[in-house]
Amino acid sequence: MVDRPTSSWRGWVTVSGAVRDEARRQLDILCADAAEVISREDLLRKLEAALATGRPLRAKLGADPSAPDLHLGHTVVLNKLRQFQDLGHTAIFLIGDFTGMIGDPTGKSETRKPLTRQEVQANAETYKAQIFKVLDPARTEIRFNSEWLDALAFADVVRLCAQYTVARILERDDFAARYREGRAIGLHEFLYPMAQAYDSVALKADVELGGTDQKFNLLVGRDVQRAYGQEAQVALIVPILEGTDGVQKMSKSLGNAIGIADPPDEIFGKVMSIPDGAMISYYDLLSGLSPEDLRVVHRGLRDGTLHPKEAKVRLGKILVGRYHSPEAAEGAAGRFEKVFSRREFPPDMPRISKAAMAGPGGTLDLVRLIVEADLAPSKSEARRLILHGGVEVDGTVVREMHYRVPMDGEQVLRVGKRRFVRLVP
Repeated sequence: MVDRPTSSWRGWVTVSGAVRDEARRQLDILCADAAEVISREDLLRKLEAALATGRPLRAKLGADPSAPDLHLGHTVVLNKLRQFQDLGHTAIFLIGDFTGMIGDPTGKSETRKPLTRQEVQANAETYKAQIFKVLDPARTEIRFNSEWLDALAFADVVRLCAQYTVARILERDDFAARYREGRAIGLHEFLYPMAQAYDSVALKADVELGGTDQKFNLLVGRDVQRAYGQEAQVALIVPILEGTDGVQKMSKSLGNAIGIADPPDEIFGKVMSIPDGAMISYYDLLSGLSPEDLRVVHRGLRDGTLHPKEAKVRLGKILVGRYHSPEAAEGAAGRFEKVFSRREFPPDMPRISKAAMAGPGGTLDLVRLIVEADLAPSKSEARRLILHGGVEVDGTVVREMHYRVPMDGEQVLRVGKRRFVRLVP
């Protein structure tokens, strides 16, 4: 056994060979699939000290409740936080009910409209319900940053802001671009990374987790902790999950997200729509398979022995099973096969009366029908779907913008990939 310096809050501790070996084992698990760790050496030292002293690390993940639901992109970092829990450390899920009213400016080209406290609180309630689809509730510390940020006096805010310079803030790509192009930057937006950094001070965080887009904010937290006499947290940064388009970051606002609260058929169907080229990334970040099993999937997709559709079916079942149940996963897979592979229609389609929907002259315009049946949010979206072959009547693609639905008999209308209705006289 040797005495070695560790984190400043622990001083010198005795580190045995067994402790060092366990710390390295945990380090390998926690750093696996991480985009960046700042720094591995600091994390190893903190793990050694945690194991030697019996004081678990405090791993923090913050999320502003800017939308009511969590999606699979959020689960990438939630799964990493769960790893900390499974290794015996303390997981802190921080709901940014205060910072949510500022709005994270990360990646934004213009000032965001702040949410009201009521909107933030409503969204926060759904977050609390959904995170336990990933995290262990018995080992999760849920905090709200209004606990300490509401209580700061103006003098405290001045002291906090004195720890950082405008020049450093403007090193941030999105701020720099907006400043260079003469686009507005609200002064309150500068306060966002400072508030997030103060969260780490208030929580005495040893580690903060975030996506690659959060790197700047996490590094500000390290600097501000030092200014307040704390040891800097480790920044553990995970990759960003692409959306179902395979291009942009998964986001509800971009319409490319898979919500963890989505119904089983929605989750499964959206997984089946993912571009083939994104499957390796989705498996790496979401499947939870062992490294050995992941290597088999990688090899199969690359050499063609694993068909992308087969890989998607497997992943769809994994995800539906995780967020609903194994029975729901099998049911969703079976229904998808019947509807999309065998071209069978689902038996439980909603029914719409054509007579009730008919316009002047007793005709039924397809674009208006799609909108009024809530199958598309607007006429422009309905026209876009028709133009791109996303609308079928009785299995036949309709591309005519002024198509009139026949008033006699029954028809099955499909809009998009998963929305079906039965049109009746």
